[in-house]
Amino acid sequence: MQRSLFLSRIRRYFRTHSVVALLGPRQCGKTTLARMFCQEQNAFPRSNYFDLESSVDLERLANPMLAIGSLSGLVVIDEVQRAPDLFTILRVLVDEQKADRKFLILGSASRELIRQSAESLAGRIAYLEVTPFSLDEVGHLDKLWLRGGFPRSFLADHEQDSYDWREFYVRTFLEQDIPNLGITIPPVALRRFWSMLAHYHGNIFNASELGRSFGASDVTMRRYLDLLTGTFMIRQLQPWYENGKKRQVKSPKIYFRDSGILHTLLAIHDRNELLLHPKLGASWEGFALEEVIRRHQARPEECYFWATHGGAEVDLLIYQDGKLKGFEFKYTDAPTLSKSMQIAVADLSLDHLEVIYPGEVDYALTEKIFVKKMDKRPSI
Repeated sequence: MQRSLFLSRIRRYFRTHSVVALLGPRQCGKTTLARMFCQEQNAFPRSNYFDLESSVDLERLANPMLAIGSLSGLVVIDEVQRAPDLFTILRVLVDEQKADRKFLILGSASRELIRQSAESLAGRIAYLEVTPFSLDEVGHLDKLWLRGGFPRSFLADHEQDSYDWREFYVRTFLEQDIPNLGITIPPVALRRFWSMLAHYHGNIFNASELGRSFGASDVTMRRYLDLLTGTFMIRQLQPWYENGKKRQVKSPKIYFRDSGILHTLLAIHDRNELLLHPKLGASWEGFALEEVIRRHQARPEECYFWATHGGAEVDLLIYQDGKLKGFEFKYTDAPTLSKSMQIAVADLSLDHLEVIYPGEVDYALTEKIFVKKMDKRPSI
């Protein structure tokens, strides 16, 4: 599958930066995307590709200045989080005036977890988050919602095969990927926390409540949450503050980034189980929220929610180009106008509020509140 949007952004970023970093969860398609980009280059040599999960390539990079310093053109380094000390070397190589070199680096952790990239390559590096498949790429709304967007999960021949892949993915993530980041948390403890978090999906994060259930401190709960956020498993949606007399919620809401992983941790195997599950509405909310964020290419710092202690709320606010866009997500046949929607439009001075639902028809509730179907057809 050609991921045209990501390829075009890589090309655009290389026009202004010497280093482009593809960041995203394991198995989301970063390596395939990098190979697609390499195929666009004329006679891309194998010697310019380093996979740090390969013992051979790790040995090749034992002396990185020697290994990379003589190379020209595009240089690709995959799973760069395994060798964070490379970033200081890359800065030296990037700053060589006579070098005709660009670097495409791939990592399975956020730049906050790979701190050296931000510190060593400031002004030289552009970051691109690569997500699992989106609805715009594949269509098939029901299948994507149930299985999630990880390629091997979405493309599996049978529902059980997809579920089995995700179950092994979770296990590998906990037992191998987290330790490879140098983080020492017992896999059993993090699995338990992750499973408990599934029941908070779409809700306000309460570290004290989770800590009491888990038998650990608030600090430990926040540390675990930040770890799952930094590895692209969880989204922490921050509250939007609006001047006014209403008391507003000030803690983040949490969402699983991939609906398939959420369903695995909730032991949801198929569509029938999903439709009968108590978290059905929350699952739809998280799935649709991620799709809207991707379509708007919104960065985490541009995404918020708004809620008051009086009950008024907006599931998602995107602040871009000086404009505030509001979105609600409803799993229902025909969303109706609510007092909360009217309060949100008035208090936040929204030009319009979109209510996203899994139906077939768009319609207006007021002059500023519109019900929108989730488009099921791929746009590319």
